[in-house]
Amino acid sequence: MPRALISVYDKKGIVEFAQELLALDYEIISTGGTYKLLQEAGIKVKKVSEITGFPEILEGRVKTLHPKIHGGILAKGTKEHMEQLQEHDIEPIDMVVVNLYPFEETISKPGVTLDEALENIDIGGPTMVRASAKNYPRLTVVANPDRYADTIKMLKDKGEATLEFRKQLAAEAFAHTAKYDSMITSYLSETDNLVISGADGKSLRYGENPHQKATIYTMDKEGKGLADIVPIQGKPLSYNNYLDTFAAWGLVEEFTDTAAVIVKHNNPSGVAIGYNLLDFYNNFLKSGRVPSYDHMAALKSTLSQQKAL
Repeated sequence: MPRALISVYDKKGIVEFAQELLALDYEIISTGGTYKLLQEAGIKVKKVSEITGFPEILEGRVKTLHPKIHGGILAKGTKEHMEQLQEHDIEPIDMVVVNLYPFEETISKPGVTLDEALENIDIGGPTMVRASAKNYPRLTVVANPDRYADTIKMLKDKGEATLEFRKQLAAEAFAHTAKYDSMITSYLSETDNLVISGADGKSLRYGENPHQKATIYTMDKEGKGLADIVPIQGKPLSYNNYLDTFAAWGLVEEFTDTAAVIVKHNNPSGVAIGYNLLDFYNNFLKSGRVPSYDHMAALKSTLSQQKAL
C-alpha cells in the first residue's frame, strides 16, 4: 500500500485530495492541524507520532524530524536502501504533500514582532519538501495546492506519477522553498545583501536583441506590478518595451501633477503635464524636443480614435 504524508498550512482542497488518495488505496499520515481536519472529515489517517513512536514536542516545533519519517522519504528504492529500511523497521513514504507556515503574510502585518516572525519560520516543512524533491526519482512531492487535481488525474490515468511529472513537481517544490528562504533572508539581514525571488514568469517576445530570449517575473501578489500590465493593442511586449515602460513610469512618479512621458531606448523624448490626451499632446509639442516619430504617430493615432468616438 503506498503511503502519503500530508502536513499543510494552506488547507485549500486538502480534504478532497486526501479522499481521492484514499480511493486510490493510499495510507495517509499527518500531523497537528492537518491530522485534526482530516479526521473530522471522516478520513482514515494516522498521526506521525504513531509512526515515530515519539510525541510532538516543543509546542509542535519537533514533529517530523525523525529517522522513521526522513528515512522513509530519502530511501532511493535500491536493494540496499530497502534492506536498511527493513532492518530499522521503517516503511517507505511514496508521496509528500506539504506547504509552509505563512512567513510572508506574518511579516506583512502592521506591528509584527520579531518573535512572531521567528515562530512562523517553518523548519520541518522545508526539510520534508527538499528531501522529497531530492528523491523525486522514487516519490512524488506536492507543494502547491493547485497541483492536487493534476496529481490525481496522473495517478488515475497512468496508475502512478511519471518520472517527468515528478521532476516538474520537484522543481516547483525547490522554487517554493527558495522563495521562502529568500523572504526570511531579506527580513533578517542587517547587511546590504538582497535576495529577490519571483514567480509566474512570463516569456517575452524577445530580449534586448531579437535573437535573445527574455522572461519577466512578478513579486506583486496582487497583480499590480509592471509585469502585470495589459497592452491595449499591437504585438506582445519585448524586454525593451518593459524597460522603456519602467523608465517612463519612474519619471512620471517624479511629478505631483498628472504627467505623461514618451520614452525611446530608455531616454525621455519629452514630458508633459496635462488633464487629457489632447492636453498632453499640445504640451508635449511645446517641450522643445523632437520626439521619436513612431511614438508621436502612435499618439496621433490615439487622438484620432478618441475624436472618432
